[in-house]
Amino acid sequence: MQQDFFKYQAQTTPHPLAMEVSHAKGSYIYDKNGKAYLDFVAGVSANSLGHCHPKVVNAIKAQLDKYLHVMVYGEYNQEPAVELSKLLAKHLPKPLETTYLVNSGTEAIEGSIKLARRYTGRSEIIAAKYAYHGNTMGSLSLSDYYERKRPFLPLIPDIKNISFNSESCIEQITEKTAAVILETIQGGAGFIEPTNGYLKKVQQRCNAVGAVFILDEIQPGVGRTGKLFGFENYDCQPDIVVTGKGLGGGLPIGAFTASKEMMSYLSDNPKLGHITTFGGNPVIAAAALATLKEVTESSLMLEALEKEQLIRKLLKHNQIVEIRGRGLMLSIILKNPEIVNHVILRAQQEGLILFWLLFEPKAIRITPPLNISKDEIIKGCNILTSILDEQR
Repeated sequence: MQQDFFKYQAQTTPHPLAMEVSHAKGSYIYDKNGKAYLDFVAGVSANSLGHCHPKVVNAIKAQLDKYLHVMVYGEYNQEPAVELSKLLAKHLPKPLETTYLVNSGTEAIEGSIKLARRYTGRSEIIAAKYAYHGNTMGSLSLSDYYERKRPFLPLIPDIKNISFNSESCIEQITEKTAAVILETIQGGAGFIEPTNGYLKKVQQRCNAVGAVFILDEIQPGVGRTGKLFGFENYDCQPDIVVTGKGLGGGLPIGAFTASKEMMSYLSDNPKLGHITTFGGNPVIAAAALATLKEVTESSLMLEALEKEQLIRKLLKHNQIVEIRGRGLMLSIILKNPEIVNHVILRAQQEGLILFWLLFEPKAIRITPPLNISKDEIIKGCNILTSILDEQR
C-alpha cells in the first residue's frame, strides 16, 4: 500500500509522513503494525471529540438507515441540517441566525466573500498579512504569501492586506471596502492572538464605513479556545462567522452564518447566487449536530482552559521560547526550524503525533482533541520534553 499511496494518490509535499493507518479511537491512531500514536494534532484541529466518538458514530449510523444525499442544498427540508443550523443560531449572538452549510472551510470562505460583495455592492476585500483562509482560488487570493500565490496568478482582484494587530492599518478600511476578513486567532502565522481590543476596533471601523466584518473561526471555533467561538474571548461580534474543521466531528464540513436579511442576498438577483450539491449532507450534518451538542452540553470548553494550563506547566524547557494561543489551540515556539523538524519526526517514532504550522517554521502545533485526558496530556508532554532534552 505504501507504493500505491505514492503512485496513485496526489501528494501535497515531496515527503509526506505516510503512516499506514489501521484504525483510530479516542486520542490514538494505530498503524498497520498495531503501534499506537497519541494524537496531539486531532486531524489539524478537526477531530474535536477525538476519533470515532460514540455519540458521533451513533448519529452517523442512525442517519445511514434513513437516507443519504437526496437533493442539492437548499431545496428539501432535511432534519439534520435544519437542527444543526438551529443549534448554531441558539449559541450565536443575534442577528447571526441563518447558516449556509457547505463542504469545507475554504468553501465557506468563498461563500462569505461572495455574500459580502453582493450585500455591499463593493469589491475590495481586506485580509491580514500571513493569513490563511484556505487554498481555493478565492481563499488563496486573500493571502499575501507571494511564493504560494505566484504559480496560480492571476487570482481575484481588489484584495488588500493589512498587518494583524496594527491599529494604524485600520484606517485603510474605507467606504470602498466590501469586507474585512480576519482569523480570530491567526493560525498559520503561529497562533497569534488579537491584542489591545484589536478585533473590536476593526468591527467599529467596519460599522462606521459600511463594510462587512467576517471572522474565520475554522480553527478556533467549536470550543477549542474555551468558548464555543473564539471571538467570544475578545468582546467583538462579526457580521459573518465562518466555521469548519472541528464542527464535523471528523467529517468534512464548512459553514458561514449571517443575519437572515444579509443571507437573503444570495437567494435572488441572481437566484442561486451560491449553490452546492453536497452542502448540508444529512450524514455529515448528523455528525456535526452530535458534535456540537456534546461540546455545548458538556464541560469540555471549561476543561480546555484547565488542560491549557496543564500543558503550559509541563512544557517548561530551555529549548521553548514561548507558548502561543489559547485553550487547546497552542503553538510551541522553539529556537529554530531545525529543532522543530527533529522533534516532530522523532515524536512520531516515539508514538506522539505533532505537526507544523504553515508560515511559522519555529512552531509546533498542539491541538489535541478537546476530550483528551489529563493523563494523556502528561504522557505526550513527557515525550516532547524528553526529545527536547536530546538538544542540550
